[in-house]
Amino acid sequence: MVSIVVILFALQRYDSAPLAGIVAFASIAPGMLVSPIAGALLDRHGRVRLIILDFAVAATSLALVAALSDMGRLPAWLLVAITTVSSLTGPLSSSGLRSLFPIMVPKPLWERVNAVDSNGWVLATVVGAPFGAVFAQVLGFEAALAIIAAGYVLAAAVMFGAPDPRTAVESTGNLFRDAWLGLVYTWHNATLRALAVSLSTMNLSGGILEIVVPVLVLKRLGMGQDTVGYMFGLMGAFGVVSAFAFGRLTTEGRERQMILLPAACFIGTTAILLWPAGLLPIVLCMAISGLVNGPLDIAMFTLRQRCTDPAWMGRAFTVSMNLNFAGFPIGAAIAGVMVASSVEAAIVLGVVANVAAALLGFLLIPRPDSQSAASAGASSAT
Repeated sequence: MVSIVVILFALQRYDSAPLAGIVAFASIAPGMLVSPIAGALLDRHGRVRLIILDFAVAATSLALVAALSDMGRLPAWLLVAITTVSSLTGPLSSSGLRSLFPIMVPKPLWERVNAVDSNGWVLATVVGAPFGAVFAQVLGFEAALAIIAAGYVLAAAVMFGAPDPRTAVESTGNLFRDAWLGLVYTWHNATLRALAVSLSTMNLSGGILEIVVPVLVLKRLGMGQDTVGYMFGLMGAFGVVSAFAFGRLTTEGRERQMILLPAACFIGTTAILLWPAGLLPIVLCMAISGLVNGPLDIAMFTLRQRCTDPAWMGRAFTVSMNLNFAGFPIGAAIAGVMVASSVEAAIVLGVVANVAAALLGFLLIPRPDSQSAASAGASSAT
């Protein structure tokens, strides 16, 4: 709910696509910069309490934005500032939750639990994006933001008291030294490094779509905010079906092609937005993107788990996830500026980013017979 509502808020309330891009950037990028420290905290202090902390920060920030907006005291710079501060704790929950799964579940069930993990995210999109957009349209943005804040409070309540599995942790006793070593470990792991380079490039296109699709629906087609939500919900719905279908397959030895084939498909799904045929290209783009994203997510999660030492999972997962996603806020910020003059130019940039991502993945992601050696090399490098 939060990503779509905040972007619609900037587009509609401030009538500014550049501001929407800046807000999308501010909601993610600052947290990425501190992700090595977040990872070290997760390894040293456990995950549950830090996940709850992030949920509390998110709820407070959203409630503050809603209150200030309702009073007419929310200039654009303050919206960006609050969003920036809120993003700093984001890696604690996103990486904290994701790194719990391989700790709790035996290795033979990793594919299935990764399907559950992926479905948790895409099912949230199925429900959250349409509901968030409809709440904003019917009840107003302030009420929608307050509802999302209440959702974070509920999430924190659900996590409160949950058992926190403990694992052996390699620590120097110095937080910043541990954070640096987590960054070094991730970069020296050839598989994690390849995923970071290729997927961050792919996510440039994802960030572009996050701005382009609302602009096309609202400005080009003149449709309502609810339609924007339905489009992102459609992508999530197809992602649920895909993740369930592929979650039953054993991915070991096949992760590389399960990443590269969807990467190639994203070239076409982005390019189809250049077709001037009303809502149909957007529907096809979102539906096919969701469909091919299922196997990519499962393969990426499982591959990352296989090549990471359990003692480093908090740090390596946090750094890896944020490096992989680094292109998204950059793409959103660039698209926010570009769509003001040419939506088509922004779409073409997304196509180029997907072509580059597919090529980088093909060149850099190790083949199955070399992944074990790459993982071992990362351990010795630290």
